[in-house]
Amino acid sequence: MKRLNLLLGAALIAAGMTSCKTDTEQMAEQNIDRYESYVDSISRLDATERTSNWEAIDAEYNARLAEAEAALADAKDSQNAETRINDSKTEYENVKTETQNTVKETQGNALIVSYFGPNNMVGSDLNFDWVNKDNILSVYQNFVDTFEKNKDTYSREDFDQIKVWYEALDARKNTVEKEGLSSEDNNAIAKLKLEFAPKFKWERMTAKGEENKEAKEEAAE
Repeated sequence: MKRLNLLLGAALIAAGMTSCKTDTEQMAEQNIDRYESYVDSISRLDATERTSNWEAIDAEYNARLAEAEAALADAKDSQNAETRINDSKTEYENVKTETQNTVKETQGNALIVSYFGPNNMVGSDLNFDWVNKDNILSVYQNFVDTFEKNKDTYSREDFDQIKVWYEALDARKNTVEKEGLSSEDNNAIAKLKLEFAPKFKWERMTAKGEENKEAKEEAAE
């Protein structure tokens, strides 16, 4: 009787261990499934929804990824589970790159609009033919005012882009001067340029210095 009880006890323990192992495997499978499903759901979102909620999406993704990777040790088929996770990682990185490019494009367009208005989307060809003797002073004035208002929010890339636009606008001014630009407007533009140039140089240099410092601090961590 005692032996039978011992055998039954051993069987119950073994069954309990098997059940726990099965539950653990099921939990691992669920976590990996949740991770895959989340990545799939992100892929199905439209670009606008992704970009407007990207920080929350990325935070949730990292939490789901951590769960899935922690589940690898308990997965019944760890090799297959790892392949599934890696495939979803690749899918997510593709979506992330696409989203970041969309964000940059959106921000770039917003920057253009802030400097030149919605009807003058300056492209890579830097075409400023729309600037003439009648509107060039207002273009310069808006350029200087916009910079003054937003200079503390610009990245190094923004400063570089603004520099390119400013130099192209100056080149256009040389042409406009020959097309009848009034001396009054010309003098007003010269005053704006005198105000803008040193301020822009300082802000751009400071922004680059801060970004280099941050990059060094991140590399040291």
